[in-house]
Amino acid sequence: MKFELLSKDANARLGVITTKRGVINTPAFMPVGTQATVKAMSPEELKEIGAEIILCNTYHLYLRPGHKTIASLGGLHKFMNWDKPILTDSGGFQVFSLSALRSINEKGVHFRSHLDGSMHFIGPDEAMEIQSDLGSDICMAFDECTSYPASYEYAVKSLELTTKWARGCKEFMSSELRVKSPVNSITQNSKLQTPNLFGIIQGGIYKDLRKRSLEELVEIGFDGYASGGLSVGEPKEEMHEIINFIAPLMPEDKPRYLMGIGDLKDMLIAVEAGFDMFDCVMPTRNARNGTLFTSSGRISIKRTEYKADNSPLDENCGCYACRNFSKAYLRHLFLAKEILSMRLNTIHNLYFYIDFFRKMRDAIKGEKFREFREKWETLLQ
Repeated sequence: MKFELLSKDANARLGVITTKRGVINTPAFMPVGTQATVKAMSPEELKEIGAEIILCNTYHLYLRPGHKTIASLGGLHKFMNWDKPILTDSGGFQVFSLSALRSINEKGVHFRSHLDGSMHFIGPDEAMEIQSDLGSDICMAFDECTSYPASYEYAVKSLELTTKWARGCKEFMSSELRVKSPVNSITQNSKLQTPNLFGIIQGGIYKDLRKRSLEELVEIGFDGYASGGLSVGEPKEEMHEIINFIAPLMPEDKPRYLMGIGDLKDMLIAVEAGFDMFDCVMPTRNARNGTLFTSSGRISIKRTEYKADNSPLDENCGCYACRNFSKAYLRHLFLAKEILSMRLNTIHNLYFYIDFFRKMRDAIKGEKFREFREKWETLLQ
């Protein structure tokens, strides 16, 4: 993987990530394909709306259908018929969300499956083995996601565990264990399946711990760096403060990834701070609930005012739904609980997000990002 920084507008960055499976223009939004599918979307539709990379979930694919099964079928790309880059998360956040069903020690996490209650264990080696077997292009180091609120003492212990696990992940990927994955046996070319590895910064809301976490990860050395443990219940002001603090400290020659943040206002702040990569289920989940993003702001398609509205959802949008259907029809589909409602709404929301990022890149290139941000913040009020 190669990252090239093309230009900057203050701290906002325009760049390009080149991988063996394709180019990712940054700032970039990654649609979330939790279970080897972006809900309601086919791979062809994702390409048509301009998606250059997607995120898949290590925890869920490990439990079902199993990483060994996917590997035996040729890896995740072949399994889901997606030939562009895939980033897989470490599973740390999902394990974090199972707080009532897990126990943590220095080696990793014991947890119960949310599917059938069976016991499982994931540590650094296991997380790397799973992601290697999936054939990911970008893997995330296994981390302990710090909860909110968390005491300073707990945040220190969490940080130390994350650093220890990050070192273990790096050692696994640098060893011969990686090339033994079934995906490599199938392709008979280990180089083809060498994933890039990102470290994850933790430290909660404590700036000194965030800085320490970053410094320890940089010392280990990763292909990119991510900030995790945000949007876990902390006030927006505190989240924005950490975003603005940590981004400028991250290595300039590596991609900077802000994990799990998908609110448009938050992403504007993060791009202006210097982050490059984002993922979130917000556009797809909101689509299924009838909440749609437009150039005039967010709307709920189920509102009565759209019952006989023959205009497109967004006259400034070029997606399939806006080119072909009215608000009245989209409202009818949603109220009738038709499957097509989820599909058209999802196509629109993901198109909007990816086009929003394209416009952000244009604004950075033209050194007009602050103007762009102020315009959208007014619209999104």
